[in-house]
Amino acid sequence: MKVKVEKKSILDIEADAIVVNLFEGVKNPAGVTGIVDKAYKKIISDYVIKQEKFEGKYGEIYVLPLVKENKKIYVLGLGKSDEFDFVKIRNLNAKLIKQLNSKKNIKKVVSILHGAGIAGLCPENCAQMITEGIISGLYCFDKYKSEKKEINVKEFVIAEIDDDKFKKAKKGVEKGLIVAKSVNGARDLINESAQYLYPETLADYAVKNSGVKTTVYNKNQIKKMGMNAFLAVGQGSVHEPKLIHMEYIPEKKAKKKIAIVGKGITFDSGGLDLKPPASMLTMKDDMSGAAAVIETMKAISQLKPNVEVHAIVATCENMPSGSSYKPGDVIVAKTGRTIEIDNTDAEGRVTLADALAYAEELGVDEIIDIATLTGACMVALGTVASGIMGNDDGKIKEFISIAKQAGEKFWQLPMDEEYGNSLKSDIADTKNTGGRMGGASAAGIFLSKFIAKTPWIHIDIAGTAYLDKANAEGIKNASGVGVRSLIKYIAG
Repeated sequence: MKVKVEKKSILDIEADAIVVNLFEGVKNPAGVTGIVDKAYKKIISDYVIKQEKFEGKYGEIYVLPLVKENKKIYVLGLGKSDEFDFVKIRNLNAKLIKQLNSKKNIKKVVSILHGAGIAGLCPENCAQMITEGIISGLYCFDKYKSEKKEINVKEFVIAEIDDDKFKKAKKGVEKGLIVAKSVNGARDLINESAQYLYPETLADYAVKNSGVKTTVYNKNQIKKMGMNAFLAVGQGSVHEPKLIHMEYIPEKKAKKKIAIVGKGITFDSGGLDLKPPASMLTMKDDMSGAAAVIETMKAISQLKPNVEVHAIVATCENMPSGSSYKPGDVIVAKTGRTIEIDNTDAEGRVTLADALAYAEELGVDEIIDIATLTGACMVALGTVASGIMGNDDGKIKEFISIAKQAGEKFWQLPMDEEYGNSLKSDIADTKNTGGRMGGASAAGIFLSKFIAKTPWIHIDIAGTAYLDKANAEGIKNASGVGVRSLIKYIAG
């Protein structure tokens, strides 16, 4: 579907549906909604508001058929003006496009630039969020279904006559398309069956789709690097592990150098500490962190920020077999630190230990890892917020603030040294896990031992990566969480 901005009055664009809006409690529409109201003989103020009692509460959509013109006016409730923000724009448009697309006779839609009028929000950000909402709202993973989802709406036009707002809105649409397609790309990767998405195919995808220089290392090369912890996790699978390194180098001197590391377990059976069947069912999603960083790089390659970015994915399968790593094994990680395997189902942190060490050797200014790491984080925060922790409170707070603008929620979890007491080993430097209590923080402590001095943020998306119920955008299953926040943090 095509999304664009036209420098015309909303009334001068031929369309099957006109989209306007109302804040809660407004009786006499102003702005563009007021213009449409007057053009149609006060049909919104006299009929929709007064007779039909439409209040403009957030999320309400009133559909007004114009029989003579064979078109419809969609009136969107924006809610209370002092509570309105960019994220509500995105979520509301995701809801709207689902409703519009359900009508086979609606091929072209023209809309107000929501938020840029009376609300006074940045036109570029408003247009970006409208675009993200539309593209996200149409998302469907129907690759393996005989009956595919039909896209009835072919064109969505944002009307804006003000020259400055028009120029900013065009930029917003362009950026919104880049971000939304990357989010949907991550969703596709995560929703893909593990029988088709395994380390080799994930690496091939990164090479073909990341848009940046991508190097893939094989098992022998990984072994020469001393990444024994990573290799141990993957040694029970018939699929060879792969180390993926994606690089974006800006044309000008970079203002900073950052590494993003994504957990890449393409399927997690739990290994010899086998998961219960119900817990294993969605474990194709254990590479959600990898999907996030690959798709972030795809967006970065197009947005071209003045930041040097390295994305690292240590990808493998955690499978039970005669060659699997075992409880009680002692592994020497890339840093030389030894790990006693207490549970083979705490495998993500073991792969990340080597991936983080590899990232730090690149001499970056900061490192961010993102992983479906602990059930403990899921228990603590549910599906609403992702956990975040690290060794730099300032950067953590900055990331949380920026992520909020992107519409993603993060909650800082503690990393007091006491949480690491359960990881103490009698025979090695550390155990890979130590019990259920404070498990998310203990995992953070474990990872911190493989970072020497670089500022580092750890993001646990165990509860937010894969959803049993639809979220505010109407997205179920793979959410693509983290992509928007990483893009916003790196590229603005």
